[in-house]
Amino acid sequence: MKIRKWTALSAAAVLLAACGGTDDEPEDTTTETEATDDGAEETEDDGEAAAGEDWPDELVLGLVPSQDMDKLVEDASVLGELLSEELGITVTTNITDDYTALVVAMGTGQADIGMFGPIALAQSVDQSDAVPILQSVRRGAATYHTQWFTNDPDRFCDDEPVEAENAEGFTYLYCNGTDAADAGPVGEDALNNIEEGETIFFVDEASASGYYYPATQLQQVAGIDPFGTEIDPQFAGGHPNAILAVLRGDGAIGTSFDDARNVVVEDEPAVAEDIVVFAWSTEIPNDGISVSGDLPEDLVQAITDAFLALAADEEGNAALFEVYEIEDLVEVDMAAIDEARAVAENFGD
Repeated sequence: MKIRKWTALSAAAVLLAACGGTDDEPEDTTTETEATDDGAEETEDDGEAAAGEDWPDELVLGLVPSQDMDKLVEDASVLGELLSEELGITVTTNITDDYTALVVAMGTGQADIGMFGPIALAQSVDQSDAVPILQSVRRGAATYHTQWFTNDPDRFCDDEPVEAENAEGFTYLYCNGTDAADAGPVGEDALNNIEEGETIFFVDEASASGYYYPATQLQQVAGIDPFGTEIDPQFAGGHPNAILAVLRGDGAIGTSFDDARNVVVEDEPAVAEDIVVFAWSTEIPNDGISVSGDLPEDLVQAITDAFLALAADEEGNAALFEVYEIEDLVEVDMAAIDEARAVAENFGD
């Protein structure tokens, strides 16, 4: 059975404008160079990447919020500056509201590099002719899962919630075995406790962990059509927003990546006491990076090398972690992306 997909054309239209380049001239980052035998240029000073003759003067890196917008703008700016240093050309950053808009931007020349969730990464290839290059690593793994969370543990927890410290050193509440599991699915039988008309806070329509995988889980485990009248699906517009909506009591349950509570707990300490993770989805390939298919091959390789260099450098690694909690980067696993694409195909029109 295929699940019908809601369209996000209005969001894409708004965000297409939001992710456009600036009117300012790019900074002059030219360094003294000397020509190589093959016509490319190499820097003489600090080993930065050589700027090819057909490289653009500026690249735009597109991102989607998974944290407070103001903080992401600041963190993304730092990442852009470090990439500029590695590449020898200016890299500016633009934040779009959702992945749908970023996919559109990649296909219309308004973004040259995109950092996507796995489903949107596949969509950037299929819809915008982008080239996937790298995949994120967290906690030593290239996969992750949806976490289902609630402010009503009496209804969704089969056992008493327990406190546990996660890998980042934060202490949160868990139930149904999610505190000790290594991989999903876990605790999914609790989805059968969803009531008719239940408000569920998903993230956005193009989010793997915030929508595609949990919606599929609802159908397969609880027999719930996410687009029927059985539930009231709401799109929060970001993983932190979904958590905050449930924290406020706007609904009893929500979805996000594991563990998006890290992003909001410093500003909202009550998250550690009032939000309980009660289930996980199956494993999902981590987010990744794709580049425009219109870029020269040597620039694609240089961008790949630049990201890998940042991941191996203390300052660069810190910048990647601040943006999306990326601990390392590896070559993209296209087989895993194909699996994510297969999940997305269940969401036909």
